[in-house]
Amino acid sequence: MATILWALWIGSASAAEPAMLELEYKVPLGQVKGRIDHLALDVARQRLYVAELGNDTLGVIDLKNRVVLRTISGLKEPQGVGYEPGTDSVYVANTGDGSVRIYQGGNNSPMGQIDLGSDADNVRIDAAAHRVYVGHSDGAIAVIDAASLSTVGDIHLKDHPEGFELDPAGPAMWINIPDHREIAVVDRASGRQVASWPMEQWGGNFPMALQSDRGRLVVVFRHPARLALFDTRTGQVLDSTEACGDSDDVFVDAKRRRLYVSCGDGYIDVFSETAQGLSHSVSFPTIRGARTALYSPELDRLFLAARASGNSPASVWVLKVTP
Repeated sequence: MATILWALWIGSASAAEPAMLELEYKVPLGQVKGRIDHLALDVARQRLYVAELGNDTLGVIDLKNRVVLRTISGLKEPQGVGYEPGTDSVYVANTGDGSVRIYQGGNNSPMGQIDLGSDADNVRIDAAAHRVYVGHSDGAIAVIDAASLSTVGDIHLKDHPEGFELDPAGPAMWINIPDHREIAVVDRASGRQVASWPMEQWGGNFPMALQSDRGRLVVVFRHPARLALFDTRTGQVLDSTEACGDSDDVFVDAKRRRLYVSCGDGYIDVFSETAQGLSHSVSFPTIRGARTALYSPELDRLFLAARASGNSPASVWVLKVTP
């Protein structure tokens, strides 16, 4: 019945507005229970990595054949995951024991482990410098050298970091610190925080994305649910608008001048950037709790992690971006 209602909703909505996102297929994850967290992509092999936090596993999906290639067990509440192409390695951050487990990209065999202390979380890759950044503990981001598989620094913050972004053309890093109601600006060269943007009117700033070509930082807030654009140099708010609730990821589609926000209340919000500012285009219906996603401009696909619900098994939804 739910599937029929969902199809009817899509049919009625498509008559009034452009689809922008279309469900292409789903990949069932098998006997995966509980919360699913972040995703990472090996573009060359077309492999998608899924942090199955509540299941203590990492799912490896073969996108070419639309199947789960393997499931890596023995993890401790994996949250963040990232693929480092220079060394062909996969980094998995575990909140349960504060470890970062590292796997070889080809056969996914273990390569090493780095213990950060506690609450290892989001992972970001600086492919040009072969550096891996992992948020952890009560206020730190570890800097890992991908060649030696060792930490080479720790950036200290005022509280636990959530979403963060690296400037591909310089040393800047922007970090959401929701419990401190702040966006921190860090100089990666010195490893120190150089500025603080207080978030006085909105709270719960978890997702973040960067429009490096336009000098804009995209941040989504949960309290209240709102999407905002910031000037990366000054922290000035350039525009803002209402967004879906319980957001956890946001992505920039530079080709189409769109933003995609995935939310746990059961929607992916699509925003278009026009000469007049941000414009809400579509609320694509998903399921409640499906809030982590990944957009690939190379594959032109948006991947959404959907936890098991009722009689529906956990799965990854593969959404085609249109037109």
